[in-house]
Amino acid sequence: MAKNLVIVESPAKAKTIKKFLGSGYEVIASQGHVRDLPKSQLGVSVEDDFEPKYITIRGKGDILAELRKAAKKADKIYLATDPDREGEAISWHLQKMLKLDENEADRITFNEITKNAIKNSIKAPRRIDMGLVDAQQARRVLDRMVGYKISPLLWAKIKSGLSAGRVQSVALKLICDREKEIADFKPEEYWSLDAELLVKGNNVIPVHFVGEKDKRVALNSESQTDSYIKKSGKSFKCTELKEGERSRKAPFPFTTSTLQQEASKVLNFSTKKTMQLAQTLYEGVEVKGHGTIGLITYLRTDSVRVSDEADKNVRKYIEETYGKEYVTTADVNKGTGKKIQDAHEAIRPSYIDIPLDDIKSSLSRDLYRLYQLIWKRFVASRMEAAVYQTVKAVFDANGVTYSCASSKLAFSGFMSVYSTEEDKESENDGNLSGIKQGDTFKLKEMKKEQHFTLAPAHFTEASLVKTLEELRIGRPSTYAPTITTILARHYIVKDKRNLYTTELGEAVNAIMIKYFPEIVNTEFTALMEDTLDSVETGDVEWKTIVRNFYPDLEVAVEEAQKNLEKVKVQDEVTDIICDQCGRNMVIKYGPHGKFLACPGFPECRNTKSYNEKTEYKCPKCGSDILLMKSRKGRRYYSCEKYPDCDYMSWQKPENA
Repeated sequence: MAKNLVIVESPAKAKTIKKFLGSGYEVIASQGHVRDLPKSQLGVSVEDDFEPKYITIRGKGDILAELRKAAKKADKIYLATDPDREGEAISWHLQKMLKLDENEADRITFNEITKNAIKNSIKAPRRIDMGLVDAQQARRVLDRMVGYKISPLLWAKIKSGLSAGRVQSVALKLICDREKEIADFKPEEYWSLDAELLVKGNNVIPVHFVGEKDKRVALNSESQTDSYIKKSGKSFKCTELKEGERSRKAPFPFTTSTLQQEASKVLNFSTKKTMQLAQTLYEGVEVKGHGTIGLITYLRTDSVRVSDEADKNVRKYIEETYGKEYVTTADVNKGTGKKIQDAHEAIRPSYIDIPLDDIKSSLSRDLYRLYQLIWKRFVASRMEAAVYQTVKAVFDANGVTYSCASSKLAFSGFMSVYSTEEDKESENDGNLSGIKQGDTFKLKEMKKEQHFTLAPAHFTEASLVKTLEELRIGRPSTYAPTITTILARHYIVKDKRNLYTTELGEAVNAIMIKYFPEIVNTEFTALMEDTLDSVETGDVEWKTIVRNFYPDLEVAVEEAQKNLEKVKVQDEVTDIICDQCGRNMVIKYGPHGKFLACPGFPECRNTKSYNEKTEYKCPKCGSDILLMKSRKGRRYYSCEKYPDCDYMSWQKPENA
């Protein structure tokens, strides 16, 4: 039988696809890119109109040899890499490395790894889209220029191992700006005033101060609050009573950024972990009774669109499971109105007909939790809005206005499947049943309370992703690696979800602001992203962008090299004493994370492993728990009193 060759990126994806195609097809994984810019040099020929100097990636020789051998035997070659810019570029590089004629290599794409999607893509191959390839090349070359021109400057002026990046530098600046805003924040005093009114049966109605008559009043001092308490007196009259209805619309299915945000808030996953798990769900996992199947659609997307077939199937499921009244009548495929990658769909389950319980036993705990989140969000997106019955009452107390509102869930709608903490907080009961307009009530108690305005919240991974998306900085595929990089460089640290800048991060940010203001300018970076998107549509030639960008970068680098003085970043001093010379040891960063070193180097070369103190207490003796690493680099939890206390666990302690 004639052989057809299908080339994908990953072995997991190859295994899943092979099952659908049968013996007439050979499926081989390239394991990502096969060629790239060299690591040892800029890799872009400035003199030759910024032509990239691509080389075979080290270690890919055997894979390429296998691909060439299979390509010679194949009657038809399908390039089935991911349906985005990066995937298109990988296919283009494969075409070049395998020396395939444009008419020999068919490009196929699919948004989900299902039998129908694969079979349909085989029936509709296309040529490689050079608009997508050039858009990827433009980003790759720009990122390389920024990184390879500025990073050596940071090595020389601060310390080795640092890096700068087109997107990561903006993300770092956002976090630094937020930390400064928090440090400079001056809290302002304000007061709240509540009254409890007596109703029948010793019940009370809590009402809240609003102002005077039709005017809202902000309470800024205790004396002002006391004056309104005195003026209000002891008798309250209900002057207005309004019954109504409000609805809460179902959320859209997930995009890359909203999945990262929600997984962070609900599951406490890092953006990196979310993307790794989602990649596994997309490429395929072994599910009992179904074999190896891809459980979700493609994970890098900013579209909320859903295919007609998937839309029809989920509506049928909702009607059969919850009832016809739960199926939305709204046009939910209209999206948010912003520019989207419409060739993609939202992130959704590939098989809505496979029950969650059937899948649960086949997945690890975290894989299942993420899949369940995606599944519930998608089902909810095709359901009707939740409806609340509302009552609002306004009270007059000697010219002072108070109000009370209550809401009760009347129709659960999408919340039958998916609800957030915000949804749950939407329901409140002000105990207004039986009250009529014109009724009067006696005061039981006045409650005043002092408050202070709060500083802006520290960034979390979720809120940083949201901000980057709102500012149009980077694209869905860049958020996770951007945050991972600035954490790995120790520009920021993460503590209980919050992101904080380090002294090193502040030093790097200061250099970027002073010498490379355009690179860290959010408006400039957003405009650059829009321009790069124009390459995709063929409106802008990619080298034009690079030609305009490089000269200014080169001038800025030369100025920084000439004028920037060496920056000294102090090491963090600990209370751990060096057992060889008696100095307080400091925290250093190595390839494998933090370690302790004597500041007396090179006279004293003593080093120790750094065991981080956690927030947990030992369930055996109550002492602090340390986060430690085994010789193989695996993390575990151990009591600080070891060996006197032998508590040790690979999992978080029971009291976590």
